[in-house]
Amino acid sequence: MPDLSVSKFTTENKRVTSTSADGSADVVYTVPDNYSAIVRFLHLSNGTSSTKKANVQIYHNDNTSYQTLVNSLSMAANTTHNVVSGNFFTLHQKDKIVSYIESGMTLDVTISVEEYFDPAR
Repeated sequence: MPDLSVSKFTTENKRVTSTSADGSADVVYTVPDNYSAIVRFLHLSNGTSSTKKANVQIYHNDNTSYQTLVNSLSMAANTTHNVVSGNFFTLHQKDKIVSYIESGMTLDVTISVEEYFDPAR
């Protein structure tokens, strides 16, 4: 069980270049060993001068599977999108957030998480 009395906050940013899903997608964030994480902020920014599609997946280490979080989100030129938008979701040790794009897109992904020590993991 995670120790909820002590947490650390982490923010990661990644410029996504991959155009393929699953194991070929760009890793934005990986939960460290012996930690669980609450995703508080997940932000997508299309820096391209045209409409393009963005994708975000969660990799679940427990069953080595990829699940779609954002599926071909059509983003107008120079726009942003908040995925979490006031909500949250949890990840566990070695779970990942990965992303890939439509060819020709410039996508920056920013994630902020609250990490908790979780010795059972």
